Amino acid sequence: MSSRLDLAFPDGAEGTVLLIGADAQTDLAPFDRARTRIVQRQAADHAALAGRGWTVATRPDGAPADTAVVFLPRARDQARAWLAEAAANLAPGGRIWVDGQKIDGIDAMLKELRGLTGVDSVESKAHGKIFRLPGPADWVPQRWAARDLTAAPGFTTRAGVFSADGIDPGSALLAAHLPERMPTRVVDLGAGWGWLSAQILARPGVEVLHLVESDATALDCARLNVTDPRARFHWADATAFSLPEPVNGVVMNPPFHAGTRSGDARIGAGFIAAAARLLTGAGRLWMVANRHLPYEPVLARHFAEVQEIGGDTRFKIITATGAGRVQPAAPARSRRARR
Repeated sequence: MSSRLDLAFPDGAEGTVLLIGADAQTDLAPFDRARTRIVQRQAADHAALAGRGWTVATRPDGAPADTAVVFLPRARDQARAWLAEAAANLAPGGRIWVDGQKIDGIDAMLKELRGLTGVDSVESKAHGKIFRLPGPADWVPQRWAARDLTAAPGFTTRAGVFSADGIDPGSALLAAHLPERMPTRVVDLGAGWGWLSAQILARPGVEVLHLVESDATALDCARLNVTDPRARFHWADATAFSLPEPVNGVVMNPPFHAGTRSGDARIGAGFIAAAARLLTGAGRLWMVANRHLPYEPVLARHFAEVQEIGGDTRFKIITATGAGRVQPAAPARSRRARR
Protein backbone atom coordinates (compact mmCIF):
# COMPACT_ATOMS: atom_id res chain seq x y z
CA MET A 1 0.00 0.00 0.00
CA SER A 2 1.38 3.42 -0.96
CA SER A 3 1.98 6.11 1.67
CA ARG A 4 1.82 9.90 1.60
CA LEU A 5 5.59 9.85 1.05
CA ASP A 6 5.06 7.84 -2.14
CA LEU A 7 2.70 10.56 -3.36
CA ALA A 8 5.23 13.29 -2.55
CA PHE A 9 8.22 11.40 -3.98
CA PRO A 10 6.89 9.11 -6.75
CA ASP A 11 10.36 8.76 -8.27
CA GLY A 12 12.24 8.86 -4.98
CA ALA A 13 13.81 11.86 -3.28
CA GLU A 14 16.73 13.45 -5.09
CA GLY A 15 19.90 14.76 -3.51
CA THR A 16 20.69 14.66 0.18
CA VAL A 17 17.76 14.17 2.55
CA LEU A 18 17.15 15.14 6.19
CA LEU A 19 14.24 13.44 7.97
CA ILE A 20 13.26 14.99 11.30
CA GLY A 21 11.06 12.79 13.47
CA ALA A 22 10.86 9.69 11.26
CA ASP A 23 10.27 6.65 13.46
CA ALA A 24 10.52 2.88 13.16
CA GLN A 25 7.06 2.67 11.53
CA THR A 26 7.72 5.32 8.86
CA ASP A 27 7.69 4.12 5.25
CA LEU A 28 11.21 5.04 4.12
CA ALA A 29 11.02 3.40 0.70
CA PRO A 30 11.34 6.72 -1.23
CA PHE A 31 14.72 7.46 0.37
CA ASP A 32 18.22 6.21 -0.36
CA ARG A 33 20.09 5.15 2.80
CA ALA A 34 23.38 6.49 1.45
CA ARG A 35 21.96 10.01 1.01
CA THR A 36 19.59 10.20 3.98
CA ARG A 37 20.13 11.34 7.56
CA ILE A 38 17.47 10.89 10.23
CA VAL A 39 17.00 12.91 13.42
CA GLN A 40 15.23 10.76 16.02
CA ARG A 41 15.41 11.51 19.73
CA GLN A 42 13.43 8.54 21.08
CA ALA A 43 15.73 5.71 22.13
CA ALA A 44 13.70 2.75 20.84
CA ASP A 45 13.00 4.28 17.41
CA HIS A 46 16.60 5.47 17.14
CA ALA A 47 17.92 1.97 17.81
CA ALA A 48 15.45 0.33 15.42
CA LEU A 49 16.32 2.66 12.55
CA ALA A 50 20.06 2.33 13.17
CA GLY A 51 19.66 -1.45 13.25
CA ARG A 52 18.16 -1.31 9.75
CA GLY A 53 21.19 0.54 8.43
CA TRP A 54 19.99 4.16 8.48
CA THR A 55 22.21 7.03 9.60
CA VAL A 56 20.51 8.32 12.75
CA ALA A 57 21.42 11.06 15.22
CA THR A 58 19.67 13.02 17.95
CA ARG A 59 20.37 16.32 16.18
CA PRO A 60 21.37 17.42 12.67
CA ASP A 61 25.06 17.16 11.86
CA GLY A 62 25.17 20.55 10.11
CA ALA A 63 25.50 19.20 6.56
CA PRO A 64 23.00 21.00 4.28
CA ALA A 65 20.15 18.91 2.85
CA ASP A 66 18.49 19.27 -0.54
CA THR A 67 15.24 17.89 0.88
CA ALA A 68 14.04 18.05 4.48
CA VAL A 69 10.94 16.24 5.72
CA VAL A 70 9.44 17.14 9.09
CA PHE A 71 7.17 14.46 10.57
CA LEU A 72 4.80 16.52 12.63
CA PRO A 73 4.81 15.92 16.39
CA ARG A 74 1.69 16.63 18.41
CA ALA A 75 3.17 19.49 20.45
CA ARG A 76 2.80 22.68 18.39
CA ASP A 77 5.89 24.40 19.83
CA GLN A 78 7.95 21.30 19.13
CA ALA A 79 6.64 21.21 15.54
CA ARG A 80 7.70 24.82 15.05
CA ALA A 81 11.13 24.09 16.51
CA TRP A 82 11.58 21.14 14.13
CA LEU A 83 10.61 23.33 11.16
CA ALA A 84 13.18 25.91 12.28
CA GLU A 85 15.73 23.09 12.59
CA ALA A 86 14.93 21.91 9.05
CA ALA A 87 15.25 25.47 7.70
CA ALA A 88 18.64 25.93 9.39
CA ASN A 89 19.96 22.78 7.72
CA LEU A 90 18.59 23.33 4.21
CA ALA A 91 20.90 23.69 1.19
CA PRO A 92 20.36 26.64 -1.22
CA GLY A 93 17.43 25.70 -3.42
CA GLY A 94 16.31 23.00 -1.01
CA ARG A 95 12.69 22.41 -0.05
CA ILE A 96 10.92 21.43 3.15
CA TRP A 97 8.05 18.93 3.28
CA VAL A 98 5.71 18.52 6.26
CA ASP A 99 3.91 15.23 6.90
CA GLY A 100 1.40 14.52 9.65
CA GLN A 101 -1.86 13.06 10.86
CA LYS A 102 -5.05 14.99 11.55
CA ILE A 103 -4.93 13.97 15.21
CA ASP A 104 -1.47 15.55 15.45
CA GLY A 105 -2.66 18.90 14.09
CA ILE A 106 -1.56 18.81 10.46
CA ASP A 107 -4.56 20.89 9.32
CA ALA A 108 -3.87 23.61 11.88
CA MET A 109 -0.18 23.65 10.92
CA LEU A 110 -1.06 23.88 7.23
CA LYS A 111 -3.28 26.88 7.96
CA GLU A 112 -0.59 28.55 10.05
CA LEU A 113 2.08 28.04 7.40
CA ARG A 114 -0.18 29.37 4.65
CA GLY A 115 -0.27 32.60 6.65
CA LEU A 116 3.53 32.80 6.47
CA THR A 117 4.50 31.52 3.04
CA GLY A 118 3.35 29.67 -0.04
CA VAL A 119 2.34 26.03 0.23
CA ASP A 120 2.08 23.63 -2.68
CA SER A 121 1.83 19.94 -3.58
CA VAL A 122 -0.71 19.22 -0.84
CA GLU A 123 -1.54 15.50 -0.77
CA SER A 124 -4.09 13.81 1.49
CA LYS A 125 -4.10 10.14 2.45
CA ALA A 126 -4.74 7.89 5.45
CA HIS A 127 -6.21 10.59 7.72
CA GLY A 128 -3.30 12.94 7.14
CA LYS A 129 -1.56 15.32 4.75
CA ILE A 130 1.85 16.02 3.28
CA PHE A 131 2.76 19.33 1.67
CA ARG A 132 5.77 21.29 0.41
CA LEU A 133 7.08 24.67 1.48
CA PRO A 134 9.17 27.05 -0.64
CA GLY A 135 12.86 27.69 -0.34
CA PRO A 136 14.82 29.52 0.80
CA ALA A 137 13.19 29.08 4.18
CA ASP A 138 13.70 32.67 5.31
CA TRP A 139 10.02 32.85 6.21
CA VAL A 140 10.52 30.80 9.39
CA PRO A 141 10.08 33.13 12.39
CA GLN A 142 13.15 33.36 14.60
CA ARG A 143 11.00 32.75 17.67
CA TRP A 144 10.31 29.21 16.44
CA ALA A 145 13.88 28.05 17.12
CA ALA A 146 14.28 25.68 20.06
CA ARG A 147 15.06 27.54 23.26
CA ASP A 148 15.35 26.83 26.93
CA LEU A 149 12.20 27.10 29.03
CA THR A 150 11.91 27.38 32.81
CA ALA A 151 9.35 24.90 34.10
CA ALA A 152 10.16 25.55 37.76
CA PRO A 153 12.85 27.57 39.55
CA GLY A 154 16.19 26.00 38.66
CA PHE A 155 14.72 23.56 36.11
CA THR A 156 15.27 23.89 32.37
CA THR A 157 13.04 22.23 29.76
CA ARG A 158 12.50 22.35 26.01
CA ALA A 159 9.35 22.41 23.88
CA GLY A 160 7.97 18.95 23.24
CA VAL A 161 9.26 17.18 26.34
CA PHE A 162 6.60 15.92 28.73
CA SER A 163 5.21 18.67 30.97
CA ALA A 164 7.61 21.25 29.52
CA ASP A 165 5.66 24.19 30.98
CA GLY A 166 5.61 23.11 34.60
CA ILE A 167 5.73 20.35 37.18
CA ASP A 168 3.39 17.51 36.26
CA PRO A 169 0.59 17.25 38.88
CA GLY A 170 0.94 13.46 39.01
CA SER A 171 4.67 13.71 39.72
CA ALA A 172 4.03 16.32 42.41
CA LEU A 173 1.49 14.04 44.09
CA LEU A 174 3.88 11.09 43.89
CA ALA A 175 6.71 13.09 45.43
CA ALA A 176 4.45 14.04 48.33
CA HIS A 177 3.85 10.33 49.07
CA LEU A 178 7.45 9.15 48.96
CA PRO A 179 8.86 8.08 52.33
CA GLU A 180 11.06 10.41 54.35
CA ARG A 181 13.99 8.03 53.84
CA MET A 182 14.52 6.35 50.48
CA PRO A 183 16.30 3.07 49.64
CA THR A 184 19.99 3.15 48.81
CA ARG A 185 19.76 2.20 45.11
CA VAL A 186 16.88 3.78 43.19
CA VAL A 187 15.73 3.97 39.57
CA ASP A 188 13.57 6.82 38.29
CA LEU A 189 11.95 5.03 35.36
CA GLY A 190 10.92 7.59 32.76
CA ALA A 191 12.72 10.44 34.49
CA GLY A 192 11.80 13.21 32.04
CA TRP A 193 13.60 16.48 32.76
CA GLY A 194 14.52 15.44 36.27
CA TRP A 195 12.17 17.17 38.71
CA LEU A 196 11.06 13.96 40.43
CA SER A 197 14.66 12.72 40.54
CA ALA A 198 15.65 15.90 42.36
CA GLN A 199 12.95 15.24 44.97
CA ILE A 200 14.24 11.67 45.44
CA LEU A 201 17.82 12.88 45.91
CA ALA A 202 16.66 15.45 48.46
CA ARG A 203 15.66 12.61 50.81
CA PRO A 204 18.24 10.82 52.94
CA GLY A 205 19.32 7.26 52.21
CA VAL A 206 19.97 7.39 48.47
CA GLU A 207 23.45 6.33 47.42
CA VAL A 208 22.84 6.11 43.68
CA LEU A 209 19.92 7.16 41.48
CA HIS A 210 19.55 5.95 37.89
CA LEU A 211 17.60 8.34 35.66
CA VAL A 212 16.15 6.39 32.71
CA GLU A 213 14.57 8.39 29.89
CA SER A 214 13.84 7.59 26.24
CA ASP A 215 13.59 11.21 25.04
CA ALA A 216 17.12 12.49 24.42
CA THR A 217 16.02 16.12 24.71
CA ALA A 218 14.39 15.51 28.09
CA LEU A 219 17.48 13.66 29.31
CA ASP A 220 19.70 16.55 28.19
CA CYS A 221 17.51 18.80 30.33
CA ALA A 222 17.79 16.37 33.24
CA ARG A 223 21.58 16.52 33.04
CA LEU A 224 21.35 20.30 33.43
CA ASN A 225 18.80 20.09 36.23
CA VAL A 226 20.25 17.24 38.32
CA THR A 227 23.93 17.81 39.05
CA ASP A 228 24.14 15.58 42.13
CA PRO A 229 27.12 13.19 41.76
CA ARG A 230 24.91 10.29 42.85
CA ALA A 231 22.91 10.60 39.62
CA ARG A 232 23.50 8.23 36.69
CA PHE A 233 21.87 9.02 33.33
CA HIS A 234 20.62 6.41 30.85
CA TRP A 235 19.16 7.14 27.41
CA ALA A 236 17.02 4.05 27.01
CA ASP A 237 13.55 2.63 26.49
CA ALA A 238 12.30 2.25 30.05
CA THR A 239 10.36 -0.93 29.24
CA ALA A 240 13.56 -2.70 28.13
CA PHE A 241 16.02 -1.17 30.62
CA SER A 242 18.18 -3.40 32.79
CA LEU A 243 21.09 -3.09 35.21
CA PRO A 244 23.85 -5.56 36.11
CA GLU A 245 22.65 -5.63 39.73
CA PRO A 246 19.12 -5.21 41.13
CA VAL A 247 18.03 -2.10 42.96
CA ASN A 248 15.86 -1.74 46.05
CA GLY A 249 13.67 1.14 44.88
CA VAL A 250 11.87 2.19 41.68
CA VAL A 251 9.90 5.41 41.30
CA MET A 252 7.88 6.09 38.16
CA ASN A 253 5.20 8.18 36.50
CA PRO A 254 4.67 6.13 33.33
CA PRO A 255 3.23 7.72 30.19
CA PHE A 256 -0.28 6.65 29.34
CA HIS A 257 -0.61 7.42 25.63
CA ALA A 258 1.42 7.06 22.44
CA GLY A 259 -0.01 8.01 19.08
CA THR A 260 -3.56 8.38 20.37
CA ARG A 261 -5.29 10.73 22.76
CA SER A 262 -6.93 7.98 24.80
CA GLY A 263 -5.26 6.24 27.71
CA ASP A 264 -3.41 3.03 26.93
CA ALA A 265 -2.59 0.81 29.90
CA ARG A 266 -0.16 -1.28 27.84
CA ILE A 267 2.56 1.36 28.15
CA GLY A 268 2.32 1.46 31.92
CA ALA A 269 2.17 -2.34 31.97
CA GLY A 270 5.57 -2.40 30.27
CA PHE A 271 6.92 -0.03 32.93
CA ILE A 272 5.54 -2.25 35.69
CA ALA A 273 7.17 -5.36 34.22
CA ALA A 274 10.48 -3.49 33.90
CA ALA A 275 10.27 -2.31 37.52
CA ALA A 276 9.71 -5.88 38.70
CA ARG A 277 12.80 -7.04 36.79
CA LEU A 278 14.91 -4.25 38.24
CA LEU A 279 13.94 -4.76 41.89
CA THR A 280 15.17 -7.17 44.50
CA GLY A 281 12.48 -9.30 46.12
CA ALA A 282 12.47 -6.95 49.09
CA GLY A 283 12.61 -3.83 46.92
CA ARG A 284 9.72 -1.43 46.59
CA LEU A 285 7.95 0.33 43.72
CA TRP A 286 6.24 3.70 44.02
CA MET A 287 4.17 4.86 41.07
CA VAL A 288 1.48 7.35 40.09
CA ALA A 289 -1.18 6.56 37.52
CA ASN A 290 -4.33 8.05 36.10
CA ARG A 291 -7.13 6.67 38.23
CA HIS A 292 -9.08 5.15 35.34
CA LEU A 293 -6.21 2.99 34.07
CA PRO A 294 -6.50 -0.66 35.23
CA TYR A 295 -2.95 -1.33 36.42
CA GLU A 296 -3.88 -3.39 39.47
CA PRO A 297 -4.16 -6.76 37.64
CA VAL A 298 -0.78 -6.13 36.02
CA LEU A 299 0.79 -5.24 39.35
CA ALA A 300 -0.69 -8.39 40.90
CA ARG A 301 1.03 -10.51 38.25
CA HIS A 302 4.45 -9.10 39.15
CA PHE A 303 4.31 -8.24 42.86
CA ALA A 304 3.20 -10.16 45.95
CA GLU A 305 1.78 -7.10 47.68
CA VAL A 306 0.12 -4.06 46.09
CA GLN A 307 -1.31 -1.13 48.02
CA GLU A 308 -2.89 2.19 47.09
CA ILE A 309 -1.50 4.75 49.52
CA GLY A 310 -3.06 7.97 48.29
CA GLY A 311 -4.40 9.98 45.42
CA ASP A 312 -7.26 12.20 44.32
CA THR A 313 -9.97 12.17 41.68
CA ARG A 314 -7.41 12.20 38.86
CA PHE A 315 -4.52 10.10 40.15
CA LYS A 316 -3.76 7.14 42.38
CA ILE A 317 -0.49 6.53 44.21
CA ILE A 318 0.46 2.85 44.38
CA THR A 319 3.28 1.04 46.13
CA ALA A 320 4.24 -2.59 45.55
CA THR A 321 6.80 -5.04 46.86
CA GLY A 322 7.68 -8.73 46.55
CA ALA A 323 8.77 -8.69 42.91
CA GLY A 324 9.07 -12.23 41.58
CA ARG A 325 7.40 -13.79 44.62
CA VAL A 326 3.97 -14.23 43.05
CA GLN A 327 2.79 -17.85 43.22
CA PRO A 328 0.64 -19.00 40.25
CA ALA A 329 -1.67 -21.01 42.54
CA ALA A 330 -2.18 -18.10 44.94
CA PRO A 331 -3.02 -14.79 43.26
CA ALA A 332 -1.20 -11.75 44.59
CA ARG A 333 -2.90 -9.94 47.43
CA SER A 334 -4.09 -6.44 46.62
CA ARG A 335 -5.47 -4.16 49.26
CA ARG A 336 -6.32 -0.53 49.64
CA ALA A 337 -4.76 1.45 52.43
CA ARG A 338 -7.02 2.74 55.18
CA ARG A 339 -7.24 6.48 55.12
